[in-house]
Amino acid sequence: MSAAENKPRRDGASARRTRLRHLLQGWLAHHRLSAADSLARVLDHPFSSALTWLVLGIALALPAALTVALDNARALSDRWDSPAQLSLFLSGSVSADEAQALQAALQQREDIEQVVFVSRDAALAEFSALSGFADVLDTLERNPLPDVLLVTPLPGSDAVTALYAELKGDPRIAEVVLDMAWLERLNTLMQLSRRVVLALGSVLVAGVVLILGNTIRLAIESRREEIVVIKLVGGSNAFVRRPFLYTGLWYGVGGGAFAALLVAAALWFLGGPVTRLAELYQSNFRLGGLGIMGSLNLVLIGGLLGLAGAWLAVARHLRLIAPR
Repeated sequence: MSAAENKPRRDGASARRTRLRHLLQGWLAHHRLSAADSLARVLDHPFSSALTWLVLGIALALPAALTVALDNARALSDRWDSPAQLSLFLSGSVSADEAQALQAALQQREDIEQVVFVSRDAALAEFSALSGFADVLDTLERNPLPDVLLVTPLPGSDAVTALYAELKGDPRIAEVVLDMAWLERLNTLMQLSRRVVLALGSVLVAGVVLILGNTIRLAIESRREEIVVIKLVGGSNAFVRRPFLYTGLWYGVGGGAFAALLVAAALWFLGGPVTRLAELYQSNFRLGGLGIMGSLNLVLIGGLLGLAGAWLAVARHLRLIAPR
């Protein structure tokens, strides 16, 4: 094949690459122009835009704040997490010697780590010191508290329930209390709360999408004549759709930023009282917040919801606008 025949092919490939490069440059340029123009249009109406951002921020802040509250509750419950302990309240007919004999017998079991005997006199003295009712308790004719055995099973033992059932059937024991039962109830309640937050968050997210869709619909109606002209000169639906998608993005990002600020303000407002309350209980617990990554994620979620709402609105209303 001659050089003259190869030259048109090279020129044709080069021309195609040039056209593709020009198309890509034009596509990127229109994206930049659409992003800047849509942001300028949003900022041209600061009051209405701020109201929209505030509404979106409140809708996004509610599930975010509840999630942060649950995370703090879980962190607090983890501090209370300890090996399960059985409190054995002995019958009133059991003497101190019999109680100590039962303690020694239980201590020999392989599934029990430790057994502590608390006499009724020691329990009354401790209750008197902690309750502040020492004068009232001194007037009692007899000690109403029973002897108690505090039984700690081996860590990781799976036989706590079986041990509970066995000890409950002992006639020398009036009542057996599993001290970890309340923590299990708390964990179950937290799981239920997470489901509630998830359901509430889903409803609010749907509300955010609908709010943004209605906002974009109004923007489309206000620019109906401009859209008709663009379609008359051959503008595609994608070309017309692009500025409105960026408008939804800016509204969503602003709503996410407002939500992060609202959550941070609420945590700052509650942080001082929570810290003082924790100090009264000799705890160094502090409220945890969203953090930088959590705030950025909230802004990102807002932007994605803004895009989703704008896409739904544009897809529905743009096809109804056609040149006559």
